[in-house]
Amino acid sequence: MTTLQAPPVGEPATAGQVARRRWQRSRGILVAVLALLVLGVLLALMRPRTGSETLDPDSPGQQGARALAEITRQHGTPVTVVHTAADAAERLRAQPDAVLVVVRSERLVAADLTALRGAPGDRLLVTPSSETLNALAPGVEAGGAAWGTPEPDCTLPAAAYAGNADFLGATTYTAPGEATKCYLSGDEAGLVQLPVAGATVTVLGSSRLLTNEHLAEHGNAALAMNLIGSRSGAVWLMPDLPAPGSGGHKSFFELVPFGVRLGLLQVVIAVVLVALWRSRRLGPVVVEPLPVVVRSAETVEGRARLYRSRRAADRAAEALRAGALERLTALLGMPRSAASDPAMAAEIVAAVAAHTGREQAMVGAALYGPPPVDDAGLVSLAGVLDDLERLVRNS
Repeated sequence: MTTLQAPPVGEPATAGQVARRRWQRSRGILVAVLALLVLGVLLALMRPRTGSETLDPDSPGQQGARALAEITRQHGTPVTVVHTAADAAERLRAQPDAVLVVVRSERLVAADLTALRGAPGDRLLVTPSSETLNALAPGVEAGGAAWGTPEPDCTLPAAAYAGNADFLGATTYTAPGEATKCYLSGDEAGLVQLPVAGATVTVLGSSRLLTNEHLAEHGNAALAMNLIGSRSGAVWLMPDLPAPGSGGHKSFFELVPFGVRLGLLQVVIAVVLVALWRSRRLGPVVVEPLPVVVRSAETVEGRARLYRSRRAADRAAEALRAGALERLTALLGMPRSAASDPAMAAEIVAAVAAHTGREQAMVGAALYGPPPVDDAGLVSLAGVLDDLERLVRNS
């Protein structure tokens, strides 16, 4: 491991040394930002993707559910596909012993849930939304996630006969005490069944096991057939997209996509990390020499040019007299406040005249007279003040 050698004291650092120091200071930030980007990509890849064909019983695609619908029909359970909650409620009233299969419940609005809640028959809710759980399976709440193919570990016949099933990336749920819980992940379950208003409601946290791609794996087909095919009929609700404006009132936070919220969270974490990293560098104030030393003569010349550019001869004369008075009172042994005290003007003029041998009228005009009207008068005043100061100093 190479170490960066500091340049000898008094010698300037080279461009390479400056670049290496900057890299050492900024690489921590770059590593943190890169780690957050990788984390965001991984979370985005882990998030389940749902397309228009997902769980569609008429779709032969990998994410469709046509295979399950056809197998159910071949085993004597007709499957009726509907696309609105009103049609599903009407079918259930005509055939109350059928089971209602609800998929893509995020498309259901409040009016749809009200219609389904009043319909008879048992229900199978596949990865339902929180609104659907509150309306059709009260007491059941979404919890964490499952990442495996667990055994049923319950007494529910539909699950016990099927054996282990595919719950990779599935949602797990908490449920009240009277509910039957299967495929456990800690205290939560991937499948919950409970009685609600005289009907049996089953909540299934995995949509993966119903798809054409994974139906033949593990006990997926057996579990799906046991939950659907044991009834006289099945009404499969595949809701259409709701009409614009029918989704009800949602807060701004609910309307923000998950990816945007995740990105904002990453930005907040990055800002906090950078703040913590930079806060370690705070310390006492260090006094450093100025890189450039400006001579007093240059400062005086600069101010003189400013006065001249603005034709401020009165201000320049006032500055000259104020400086001369401060120096003269100090030479005469007077208080420091005498230079700015108008009451001391007569005493100062008399003292300067006594030490210089000049007339008091001339001294008073030089120290307190009217300002000059042009540059020549200003130069003459500067000469008179300098002459008075020289005479007092030499007296």
